[in-house]
Amino acid sequence: QVQLVESGGGLVQPGGSLRLSCAASGIGFPILSMGWYRQAPGKQRELVALRTASGRTSYGNSVKGRFTVSRDSAKNTVSLQMNNLNAEDTAVYYCTLRGDHDVGYHDYWGQGTQVTVSS
Repeated sequence: QVQLVESGGGLVQPGGSLRLSCAASGIGFPILSMGWYRQAPGKQRELVALRTASGRTSYGNSVKGRFTVSRDSAKNTVSLQMNNLNAEDTAVYYCTLRGDHDVGYHDYWGQGTQVTVSS
């Protein structure tokens, strides 16, 4: 059974930094990508950052230049370094993993970790 466990969320002041981590277990298939989405109250879930197995990265427009996604393929972990945080970054952050199965791909999700940016 695939499990994604996030850690590192919390309260941070505007301009501060935070690092999120996600560890995947129960992986018995190729991983196509790992990354992060977020959802703020009353808003749709949106892309934060993804890193593919080949090393290609993609970022949401609002976080480009401030956030960095990294991945340890050997440990099946993905991290998100978030710098210069602002109130608009407040959201629940979800780790996601896309697995390659015989019949196609499947997306897995963690339970989410709260990030609150406030003074």
